[in-house]
Amino acid sequence: MTNLFKTAAIAAILGVASPALAQDIIVVSHGQANDPFWSVVKNGVDTAAEHTGANVDYRAPETFDMVAMSQLIDAAVNQEPDGLVVSIPDGDALGPSIERAVAAGIPVISMNSGSDVAADLGVSLHVGQSEFDAGKAAGEKLAEMGGTSAICVNHEVGNVALDLRCSGFEEGFGGAVAVLPTGNDPAEIESKVAAAIASDDGVDTVMALGAGLAGEPAVAAVQASGRDIRVASFDLSANFLQSIVDGEAAFAIDQQQFLQGYLPVAFLAMTAEYGLMPGGDVPSGPNLVTADKAAQVIELSAQGIR
Repeated sequence: MTNLFKTAAIAAILGVASPALAQDIIVVSHGQANDPFWSVVKNGVDTAAEHTGANVDYRAPETFDMVAMSQLIDAAVNQEPDGLVVSIPDGDALGPSIERAVAAGIPVISMNSGSDVAADLGVSLHVGQSEFDAGKAAGEKLAEMGGTSAICVNHEVGNVALDLRCSGFEEGFGGAVAVLPTGNDPAEIESKVAAAIASDDGVDTVMALGAGLAGEPAVAAVQASGRDIRVASFDLSANFLQSIVDGEAAFAIDQQQFLQGYLPVAFLAMTAEYGLMPGGDVPSGPNLVTADKAAQVIELSAQGIR
């Protein structure tokens, strides 16, 4: 009995699905190594690789650099993988490289960012959330809670997905919104949020775009100010969820990034083996996590799943 048939037989005995042949799938994201959000995405990628038996290589530039990211995509295309997963924070910059992959006959799925441009680039489907709609829902909720003047903390300037979040937030909020550009250093973010609220007594709302990177520093800045300012954030972290439970933050917007890493790999493995592909985009969010739900997901967040 060949090794292939032995593997299939063992999988059948164990009741575990195993690909007939190991597929080669490459994932290229824009995620920064110091951003806890992306460690959860990678956990999803790694888990899908384990479940499907695919050979998965996860790659990302060291900084938010679209030139470097496009080069990573080009290098992946040259390897002729069975599937390619990409995030698309800037469709103009990454579009030619993605279109080259599609033209080469490589199935491409986008995740996290790029829902607004993926189809035009020939991407098979997108796993993520509508960033504008998610921002709008957050703005509407914070306005309902009494917010009238807000800052939207953008920690990755140039990422179209984050721009859409702030734009959607502004539309949903209806009041005054100022975008606060920062880097991705939590200490810098805390300092800039503190300065922004100190310079404007009218600010009563802070919208952060990443819980671990910006939401937690925003909470710290607001707590140090002693003012009654609502803080909300996109995405989850164990500490930010605890702030919601403790009444220091209003809510978080969960886009279930574990699924954004897991599902594209699983879909591409099925495509390579069976020719199966879902017929449309898969919305992984948004879901508002408020105080009544936050405690339930703190442990999962600490484990790198939520």
